[in-house]
Amino acid sequence: MLTKQVMLTGALTLAGALGIGVYMQASDTRWGTSGTGQPAAADAETFSEPETESLLIEKISLTSAPSGPSSETTGLPRAEPATEASCQATAKAEAAPLAMVKLSVDAPCRPNERLTVHHSGMSFAVSLDDTGSYETFVPALTRTAVFIAETQSGSGAVAVAEVDGIEDFERVVVQWSGNSGLELHAREFGAVYGGEGHVWHGAEDHAGMGRIDRLGEQSFLAPRIAEIYSLPSSLPGQSGTVSLTAEAEVTGGNCGRDIFAQALQLTGGMLSSRDLVMVMPDCEAQGSFLVLNNLLEDLKIAAN
Repeated sequence: MLTKQVMLTGALTLAGALGIGVYMQASDTRWGTSGTGQPAAADAETFSEPETESLLIEKISLTSAPSGPSSETTGLPRAEPATEASCQATAKAEAAPLAMVKLSVDAPCRPNERLTVHHSGMSFAVSLDDTGSYETFVPALTRTAVFIAETQSGSGAVAVAEVDGIEDFERVVVQWSGNSGLELHAREFGAVYGGEGHVWHGAEDHAGMGRIDRLGEQSFLAPRIAEIYSLPSSLPGQSGTVSLTAEAEVTGGNCGRDIFAQALQLTGGMLSSRDLVMVMPDCEAQGSFLVLNNLLEDLKIAAN
């Protein structure tokens, strides 16, 4: 257990839950890490896309370009304009092992543009590459997994995959918009912080029997991040409880501000959600971590 804990009193609202337990721990006593220490800023609106303003152009005068040799007279090939069909965004979803989905998006006329992916209440934002493509593996949350991919300019595509074995996995999602400093932690079967069985996005591969996938790019001005913990519903010769917590570091960018998050939980093939609105402590508490004990329900795993 953590050695330094300070009771935090503050405004904490959790929609859909009767209460939420919160305590603070000093960073110098936290398991094996000092936190990111990077400034973060909380969004004022949960999971909202950055707004774009419309530009109204009036009183346009048409002028003629200087006359000169055309491509027809010079013999040079003339560039063909991009057609609407060639610029259309497409998406493809393919079922993969471990109830995952391989998602591929192509938007050839939108290179390096922001792309937001939605799936059964989960969403995350990434960048298309130089060719307007993006590919990743996403943990499925439903047997009929529907994915909506939308570029910042408004073009989009839909893909569907049928995923077998979704009922064989327990999945927990914590997602947020902005630099809230949140993290998802799973301590499997009595594991302690920093020990074997403590699974989080900063842990080594195969730290436990489950895994955490982190989707989304933190470098955006208004990032949208999702962390997903996956674990088989039953394990050979192993039974017990997996303790789940969401934790947030107090930084100079989020201290004294509201943070917004959402939790999704897939248990026995049923998906549920909870929303969180929380006021972060004052800036004197920078470097400490808030541990949200009751945002997520612990997993009960039976041996097979």
